[in-house]
Amino acid sequence: MGQSRLRTAESDEAPLDKSTSSHAVATDAVGTAHRSAGADARIVCVVPSITELLFDLGLGARVVGRTGFCFHPKAAVKSVPKVGGTKDFDLEKIRALEPTHLIVNIDENPRERVESAAQFVPNVVVTHPLGPMDNVELFRLIGAIFGHRQEAEDLVGRFETAYADAVEATRGLPRERVLYVIWKNPWMTIARDTYIARTLAAVGWEQIEVEGGARYPEVDVVATLASVDRVLLSSEPYAFRPKDVAEVQAMRPAGAPKVSLIDAEMTSWYGSRAIAGMRYLSRLRSNQEL
Repeated sequence: MGQSRLRTAESDEAPLDKSTSSHAVATDAVGTAHRSAGADARIVCVVPSITELLFDLGLGARVVGRTGFCFHPKAAVKSVPKVGGTKDFDLEKIRALEPTHLIVNIDENPRERVESAAQFVPNVVVTHPLGPMDNVELFRLIGAIFGHRQEAEDLVGRFETAYADAVEATRGLPRERVLYVIWKNPWMTIARDTYIARTLAAVGWEQIEVEGGARYPEVDVVATLASVDRVLLSSEPYAFRPKDVAEVQAMRPAGAPKVSLIDAEMTSWYGSRAIAGMRYLSRLRSNQEL
């Protein structure tokens, strides 16, 4: 952020100097005030779901860099240079692209690497959605900074409708205790204060509490199976397959719980993907044969 200081959720540093924020149009997840960007803004985004959001807001022409995991919309992002991964994005590649803005996320991008990038990128926009309704604020944040407020409001309306429809469609179903699994060897799950868990809860799937306090803790799957109604094996970051379903089914007590695959883009990708995500979860949750 040039001369300003980057403040993360774990930091006591002050946000952007108030003297530079008198014309701010939006404030990001760590309290940094951002001015309106011109049509000549050059954006590097190291958050896959927000790269997709930028294109859906009509801002694709301003995106000059992305990670190798930013693969939506598939046809449009092919021409955008890659800068590495979400955890190990290449600082020199980003510097060479001369961005005016870098969009990051507290959960997905290492703080130290973001702070290094902030030494030469004038504007670092920090995001941190913690639940599905935070998408409303996210849409408006990006729309305000880059002058696409109406496009953002259109997405807000579509998301709010999809969310309300999903909640209503699943309201009468018995709530289920689930174990959402994201990794194998070691087996790992999610904490209940994550975006994924809150999204699942919206359709009646309650992620169980796992001891330890980590946001993405290791879990003893065998010991947990007797206490849940359903195990959901996600498609990312570990790409679970039908053979993994069979493996977990072989561990379970007779008759319970149900084990199935789930599309992680529909549970963990905030931004515009969450519109399709709520519809997907509504259909999945209502399918009692799952």
